[in-house]
Amino acid sequence: METIGTPLLWGTFAAFFVVALFVDFFVMNRQGAHKVSMKEAAIWSVIWVITSFVFVGVMWWELGGLGTDQAMKTLADTKALEFITGYLVEKALAVDNIFVFLMIFTYFAVPAEHQKRVLMIGILLALVLRAGMILIGAWLVSQFHWILYIFGAFLIYTGFKMWRASDEEPDLESSPVLKWVKKRFAIAPNYDGERFFTHINGIKMATPLLLVVVLIGIIDVVFAVDSIPAIFAITTDPFIVLTSNVFAILGLRAMYFLLAGMQERFHLLPYGLALVLVFIGSKMLLIDIYKIPIVWSLSVTFGILVLTMILSLIIKPKEGVHPHGAFPFDAKKDKGEE
Repeated sequence: METIGTPLLWGTFAAFFVVALFVDFFVMNRQGAHKVSMKEAAIWSVIWVITSFVFVGVMWWELGGLGTDQAMKTLADTKALEFITGYLVEKALAVDNIFVFLMIFTYFAVPAEHQKRVLMIGILLALVLRAGMILIGAWLVSQFHWILYIFGAFLIYTGFKMWRASDEEPDLESSPVLKWVKKRFAIAPNYDGERFFTHINGIKMATPLLLVVVLIGIIDVVFAVDSIPAIFAITTDPFIVLTSNVFAILGLRAMYFLLAGMQERFHLLPYGLALVLVFIGSKMLLIDIYKIPIVWSLSVTFGILVLTMILSLIIKPKEGVHPHGAFPFDAKKDKGEE
């Protein structure tokens, strides 16, 4: 499979990734457990977006975007647009993850000051699992071109399914993932600070915080089943697929705290995401008939998301019960028995 992933570019990406994680962990450890404010979330969201665009700028420059070779300049422009489009698609689809994360935190009554650490660990787990899925997907696409049609059909099906389920109230209690996890872990009834394990009557048990981390990691991988095929409709270059995914997910934690209190304002966004999936799926099915330009893909995706957000502010949401769910544990206390 053709890729721009030279040792220099992979090294550049690795450097960005390691520095980003170091800064994030360093700042998190210095701050300690605390509730993340909207201001802090907004600042970090901007930092992650700027970091992503600095990386794509460096990539564009290394590919010859400023050179005199027209072929190299065209390649640099194309790959930069592919990255930006893939990044936008992954960011958009990550919004759905955020609302599910919010439901999980509410369901388990996770203290606000511990949510930051939970998201960080859950997202790191998701990054590792996603990287494996991307490499497998890239190999499948390189070996079996027809699998793109399966991806396309699956995205269209998922888009229609998401559209139909947009007004339905999520039911976390009946989630197969939650049932699977609860069967395999002995869960303590209360939290014990930021600990993942505690002792009750001499028995070592996992705290609800560990259950939440595992759930977030697994659910993100479940969502990746939709998002990873989506980016293969933008590009089949493993380097672009992986890097755009990683940078989109790195900023997911900050985006969660920024959007967690705004889910009601953008109540129509799930419909926009459904349309994006249908569009991308259609693009994938047409790949051997007509290859839709990357600029069009970027414009359509951005346009759909902006339009649904504007309509969300104009059209009032339907009256109904918000999906907070019932608490499976007496998890409102932030301490356990030792």
